[in-house]
Amino acid sequence: MLVPGKPPGHTRRMNLLFANDTPGAYPPSWYAETAQPLPESPPLRENLRADICIVGAGYTGLSAALHLAQAGFDVAVVEAQRVGFGASGRNGGQVGTGQRQGQDWLERHAPADARALWDIAEAAKATVQELITTHGIDASYRPGIAYAERSAAGVAKAHSAAAHLAREYGYDQIEPLDRAAMRGLIGSDMFVGGVIDRGAGHLHPLQFALGLARAAQKAGVRFYENSPVTRVENAHVLTEQGSVRCDHVILACNGYLGGLNAPVAARVMPINNFIIATEPLGARAKTVLTQDIAAADDRFVVNYWRLSGDNRLLFGGGESYGYRFPNDIAAVVRKPMLQIYPQLKDVTITHAWGGTLAITMNRMPHFSRNGTIYNASGYSGHGVAMATQAGKMIANAIAGDATQFDTMARLPNPRFPGGPALRAPLLALAMTWYSLRDRIGF
Repeated sequence: MLVPGKPPGHTRRMNLLFANDTPGAYPPSWYAETAQPLPESPPLRENLRADICIVGAGYTGLSAALHLAQAGFDVAVVEAQRVGFGASGRNGGQVGTGQRQGQDWLERHAPADARALWDIAEAAKATVQELITTHGIDASYRPGIAYAERSAAGVAKAHSAAAHLAREYGYDQIEPLDRAAMRGLIGSDMFVGGVIDRGAGHLHPLQFALGLARAAQKAGVRFYENSPVTRVENAHVLTEQGSVRCDHVILACNGYLGGLNAPVAARVMPINNFIIATEPLGARAKTVLTQDIAAADDRFVVNYWRLSGDNRLLFGGGESYGYRFPNDIAAVVRKPMLQIYPQLKDVTITHAWGGTLAITMNRMPHFSRNGTIYNASGYSGHGVAMATQAGKMIANAIAGDATQFDTMARLPNPRFPGGPALRAPLLALAMTWYSLRDRIGF
């Protein structure tokens, strides 16, 4: 059966789900190579009834599905590609503290909710670890993220923020680092100091997503893969070959929303990011990171890295000036890697992949509810913990407790200027400007 609406070819051409990737296949990442895949679920080829239909099988959708099923709801998840196919299965794996904006920003822009927003972010990290423990997910979680600064002003700001969190929020997991201490941790002379957050951590992102899916399946969730959604009409989700009628719809699409919901799309912009994996470094791994931690720097176009279990350097970064991936991802990401670690100039790159995440104007996630339709997206590179918590918050809201969801939904999220036609060129202009700022040290 082919439901009425735009033909499948049009849907696929217009959606980032198919612009850079092979249909039905995970990208050629180190994560995909080392994950334990799930058996493929069938496409949706019938008209179903469910309490909840979730569009998208990333962290948001998987967490919502699991928590709703555990609460007794009948849940169907419709995924255009494979479980964990998008940003949830190919990101840097960092489980960061706080919201995407710092606590000082929240105190200025949302003073009445600043404490609640901090509590939500702390709950997000706890939820990730609880899910890993409860469901026996082999996600290789490790504590610790170092945040490296290239200027004395940046170091002073990072140290001041750490002191503020300890004083006002009782968070004492962040240790200030001077130049020597940072050099001793991350093996680069580029940085003049920073902090290490022992309460943050890092994991194998695709293994985490697949573990959530396994737990949701055991709880009774029905999954339909390779089933692009063509339209959402109130509580009716239509795919290319089937449909789901339900009481509530959860849009868990993030950067892959396409044209499914215009009000959300006006506030949430897709953007690409890229990661490489080196050959195993052996003993040289200790010249990169002396502890099993992750790291990130202070660039607007942020660089982030960590070591894999077999001592490869997983390094993310590089600019994207449009919605298509560059022809040579390895070359794009190798450049910032060698700026930080010139000693790796002779190291072979074995994997290179891109992914589509989503940002908002103010870099805070966009939560919204319109009748029967819930949305959470736009995590702006801070989504491992927050997207997982978002799914739980939506599940709680549907079950009757919308306290946390409403706190997030109160955050103002302005529209991007220019509408859909101008978003790509405006993105290119903005990324060019911020890349220039990074290069000249603003």
